[in-house]
Amino acid sequence: MKSSATAARRMVVCAMLGALAWIMAGPANAQDPIEVAAIYTVPVEQQWVSRIHIALSAAEERGDITYVWSENVANTDYERVIREYAEQGKNLIVGEAFAVERAARDAAADYPEIAFLMGSSFGPAQPNFAVFDNWIHEPSYLTGIVAGNLTESNLIGMVGGYPIPEVNRLMHAFMDGAREVNPDVEFLVSFIGSWYDPPAAKEAAFAMIDAGADVMYAERFGVSDAAAEREVVAIGNVIDTASEYPGTVVASALWHMEPTIDRAIAAVQGGTFEPFDYGIYSYMAYGGGSLAPMDAALVPQDVLDLVEVRRQEILDGAFRVNVNDSEPESTN
Repeated sequence: MKSSATAARRMVVCAMLGALAWIMAGPANAQDPIEVAAIYTVPVEQQWVSRIHIALSAAEERGDITYVWSENVANTDYERVIREYAEQGKNLIVGEAFAVERAARDAAADYPEIAFLMGSSFGPAQPNFAVFDNWIHEPSYLTGIVAGNLTESNLIGMVGGYPIPEVNRLMHAFMDGAREVNPDVEFLVSFIGSWYDPPAAKEAAFAMIDAGADVMYAERFGVSDAAAEREVVAIGNVIDTASEYPGTVVASALWHMEPTIDRAIAAVQGGTFEPFDYGIYSYMAYGGGSLAPMDAALVPQDVLDLVEVRRQEILDGAFRVNVNDSEPESTN
């Protein structure tokens, strides 16, 4: 009886220690990592894709997932790669369906047991196709306030990839912010027809600077290089490149994919994943968007103060940035 009681006490103690370890580790670490694959049509260094890659890599480092990816996948090859990962039994497949909507959705429908989380201009679909987007129009508006104050020629150049809603809404928000503080400002707008062609973006920026633009909106890589060479300022998008272009990039609207990725992973782990539009988690209130730190030596203090007021109003729900998905046009 004595040994039996001792064994029972040991079982209770072990159970308590096990429970305590689970609580300290957290639910994500209490179960085996899920298998995640990502499919990118551009290099992982490209600014938009890099945010997804960073968030997934962080989840892998925490032990929440195992992570593999394919980059530079042609649109014509996208569905094949999806199906290969699906056949491997991945639990979650992440990607960008903008140019391959039908192919991605058709493939997902054939694997209803697998969760799909895809960047898309359209809505989610039953039973397993969730969507996301980089809704960083709020910090884009704030960078517009900076640009409208800094321009001396009242001409701002804007170079984008494609005029799709995801790009258009950021450009319009930026333009609205600039107009708030400078009603006389005009814009030159150009799209290079590529998500990753720095030389083309650079040449488009040179043309705008030659036309008199003294502030450049760098939606694509290459624009900041032109701005640095011609000694005008640039506004960054999605990532912070101020350290790479000191004195040139004065403000940036940042996208943080962690709130979206972490929620999707938790849903898959918990068996609660449903087709859902995760776009809201890119809003500033959820930590999905923010404004990069700015240097008072480059941006006057009164401008920094105005930006901070607007930023807090956005977070408090007292100021709403307009969403305009239509293609922006030059006003000059």
